[in-house]
Formats: sequence, structure tokens, C-alpha cells
Amino acid sequence: MINRVIDFLRKYELQDKTIIVGFSGGYDSMCLLDILSKIKTLPEFAEMTIISAHFNHNWRGEESLKEQEVCRIFSSAKGVEFYTKDAPKGLKKTENDARIARYEFFEEAYEEYDADAVFTAHNKDDNAETVLYRIIKGTGIVGLKGISEKRLYFYRPLLTTRRSEIVDYCNENNLAPNNDSSNSNIAYKRNYLRLNVIPALEKINENVKDALNTLSAVATSENEIIEEYLKTIRPNVFKGDRIISSEYKKLSKPVKLRLLHEYIQQLDLDYDFKKISEIYEFIESNINQRNGSTMSLASAKWLYADEKFVEKIPRSNAEEKEVIEVLIPSEGEYVVGNKKFLLRRHNEKDLFVFPEATANFAYADFSNIQFPLTLRTRKDGDIITPFGMKGTMKLKKYLNSKGVPRHNRDKMLLLCKDNEVLWVLGAGISDKIGVKGIPTHVIEFI
Repeated sequence: MINRVIDFLRKYELQDKTIIVGFSGGYDSMCLLDILSKIKTLPEFAEMTIISAHFNHNWRGEESLKEQEVCRIFSSAKGVEFYTKDAPKGLKKTENDARIARYEFFEEAYEEYDADAVFTAHNKDDNAETVLYRIIKGTGIVGLKGISEKRLYFYRPLLTTRRSEIVDYCNENNLAPNNDSSNSNIAYKRNYLRLNVIPALEKINENVKDALNTLSAVATSENEIIEEYLKTIRPNVFKGDRIISSEYKKLSKPVKLRLLHEYIQQLDLDYDFKKISEIYEFIESNINQRNGSTMSLASAKWLYADEKFVEKIPRSNAEEKEVIEVLIPSEGEYVVGNKKFLLRRHNEKDLFVFPEATANFAYADFSNIQFPLTLRTRKDGDIITPFGMKGTMKLKKYLNSKGVPRHNRDKMLLLCKDNEVLWVLGAGISDKIGVKGIPTHVIEFI
């Protein structure tokens, strides 16, 4: 088994990298951490750095605390740095919420240590259970691939190892793993599959775990064929982590469903075909709308769709709203976070071409405007006189008319005179400073 992990490290060229190991202290993760600590003594792997990361779900009181301490002591004995964190109070006792919280913790550890990889101790039995679970949930071929050996910076070096081999290793090496009592609670679906369903299936086929892993391998192979087609489509449909609505609309329904399944998986959400279909219908209902809508995906994730983009957004939270307010007493250069706001006189010799309303600069006429001004985020009561109009309107109505997504509005910067908005960065300019002849100033955000 040690040689198997050595081959894995060589395969992904991780011999001298910093590796976070998800460490519950159970059989699987204790086996993996012990193996890595032994491998590190070999000259080829002397520069490898290992950090054990333990997430305490805090669901079982004193038992959870004891397990946390076992992990700390074992890590110390192996000369491995120990990183731990307790789950936030009120974490729902569901498999999905626990998984989301745990992976968010791993991501924190990855950032904290500037790591190169996160290892989790998923094994061959876990993969069989995952494939079976997804069959029951009704996932497509993507779901039947099972657990990936590598996804982003997450790696599974024990994925080809049977759980029985792991137990044997722990016994042979006198390891004393934690025995999580919740693993026997069949109220959790995974436990029910492992303890009840798979044993029943083994009466039909004693090699059912191997059969499920074979199905996983076949699905992976078939998926590679589909990939050859999809890789020509994705660059046109995706812009970063957003879906371009105009390109998405050109696709057939089966391709849309496939790409949506992938997109949801990238968000670390495990959904069945029914849920993917609901997401598909939500997008179809909003993809032609100037002002889109949101759909809840999970406790902290939402999906937004309009005529421009489909994208994931964080759940709105007033406490997370960033408030920016910078006094602009005169012409000059002002620091705003890691960017700059410039307000300077326009040189009549400069080439003058009107920019798009969405540009990060604008020509302006400040002939009738008195300083000081303020560069800030929006407030209740803000108004604007749209360019070409005489009367004012509420900023909210103006942003609606411009098709600005609701979740972006609190981040937008506004150049204001008291509660009157003169320029909405990236959306448009007020008639109060809009240029009808020759501009007096140039305003820019860089």
C-alpha cells in the first residue's frame, strides 16, 4: 500500500509539495497520514510538507472533543503540524451541510498554508457506495463516474484501495483510529447503504463493490468521448464561473442539462436529475429577462439568471455589505481599496470620443456642480437624473432600467452630490454632468 501511495505522489509530481491531509482520525485517514509520514523519511520525499487538518463537527459533544485530541496527539507523534477548527454553532446535522462545511474548512487550510494539494482518504469502497447512491438518486453518466482521483487541488491517493486493506494496515501497524459512533447510525443515507443495502446486494453478487467500481470506470471512459465534443463548446458558453446566456440559448436541451450538471458539481453540490431539471426550468424562465431572478441552491449559495449571465451568487446578508465612502473635495487622485479614482480637467487638445455607458471612465461637464462630492456605495433615498431627461428618478428604478443584477448593486460605486447620483460606474451618467458640448473634466476608475 505504501508503494501505491508513492506511485501516486510521483504520478502527480508532489514529492516536494505542501500537502493538507483531511484527518478525522478514523481508519482511512489515520492509515493515509501514517503512510505519508513514513514516505517523508525517504530522500526523494524529504522536502514534502504534511499538515493534518481536522474539522470538528461538534455533533457528539465529549466524544468529538476526544477524537479531536486523538488527532492532535497522533499528528504530533508523527511530526506533522496539526490544524483544526470547530464547526460553527447551528450547523445543520445533514450529510450535505456537513460536507459543505468540511470542504470549506479544507479550502481555508489550503489558503492558510499556501498548499499545493489537499488529500482526502476516500477508498475503493467509498467509490462503490457513491456510485450506488447516485444510481438510486437518478444521476446521469457524470454522476456514475463516482469519486474523482483528482479534482482541482483535491487528491484521493487511496481510491484504488479496499477498506479491508486499510483496516489490515491499521491493525498490523498497531494504530488506534477513532471509532465515530455516528458511522453506525443508519439515519444517514450513506451508512444505510453501507450497512444494509450493500450486504443485501452481495447476496446477489458477492463482488458487487467491484462491479460498481467497474461501472465507474466505464462511465469515466464514456464520459471522455463526450468530453471531446463538449470541450469545443465550453469556451463559448462559459466566461470564468458564469454562463453566457446568449450562447447557452443556442444549445440543445440535452447539452444544456449536461453542462448544468457539471456546473452544479463544480459548486460542490450533489444533485439528482430532478433538481438539475428544476434548475434548467428556472434558467429557461429567466434567461430572456432584463432583470433576472435568484434560486436557492444551498444554505449559502444561490443561482442568478438573466439575459446576460447565469451565475452563482452568495446569499445576501446585510452584515456582509461593504460600505465605501470617499470624500472628493476637489480634482485629484483618490485611493479606493486597491484601485484609484481620478478626476481631472479635460484638455481640449485631447481626442474626444464618447465612451460606452459601461466603461470605467466618462467625460463630464462640472460647470454647474460644486465640490465637495462623494464616491460611495448606494444608500436609501438615492436619486438620479438620467442623461437626456429632466426629472429625477429613484436610483433603484434607474438600475432596473439598466438591467443591473440586484446582487451587484451594493458593490457599485457612485459619484454623488449629497443624495443625487452623478455617475454610476459601469452603468451611466446623470444629465447634471452629461456632456452636451465640450467636457470640462474626465472621471476615471482604474
